[in-house]
Amino acid sequence: MAVNNPFTDPETAASYEIWYQTVGRWADQQEKALLKWLLSKFKAARSILEVGSGTGHFTRWLSEQGLLALGLDSSRPMLEEAMRLKSPACLQADATALPFRSASVDLVAFITTFEFLPDPIQALAEAIRVAREGLVLGVLNAQSRLGRQYKHAAGPIWEAARFYTPNELKRVVHEVAGDKPKVVWRTTLWSCWTNALPLPWGGFIGMTVKLH
Repeated sequence: MAVNNPFTDPETAASYEIWYQTVGRWADQQEKALLKWLLSKFKAARSILEVGSGTGHFTRWLSEQGLLALGLDSSRPMLEEAMRLKSPACLQADATALPFRSASVDLVAFITTFEFLPDPIQALAEAIRVAREGLVLGVLNAQSRLGRQYKHAAGPIWEAARFYTPNELKRVVHEVAGDKPKVVWRTTLWSCWTNALPLPWGGFIGMTVKLH
């Protein structure tokens, strides 16, 4: 992440989890339901690295799913909050230079992180290098009403974001990984439907990238 990204602000880090506990509770449930379905596509996976783990909200949940989960983020305030919340091991590092050997973890995840990366191509290349089985992506959808609302919301977090449509995200994946990996995606956060569907207008895109 960029040095001047909004997540380096200690006040942002300290208040970050409040959203999940209040107005974001329903969205959190729907996103996790979709992510759980995506994870089921990797039945042999035992370990996962979450890049851009922030306060460890999803890292803790991934650990609860029975995975050996490790979080990584560039923001020291966010990592300090993650430690306070008793998250699994979290490491401070840059998404574009992951301090891991090639093929050293089963999965790499970007969950509401890809939108904020200044160099998503290099970050994706690093994730593919490190992952044995594949990637799990959770990205806010530029093509949805929710995405447009967030993008026009006041505040430094959403001003720094770059949202993607499902096709744009898939195109970036194939640009880096080539045509061989199998990509599966769904969207959720519909205004009147709680399930995930293979339609391009849901607010949250969940995508798997099977490398083999």
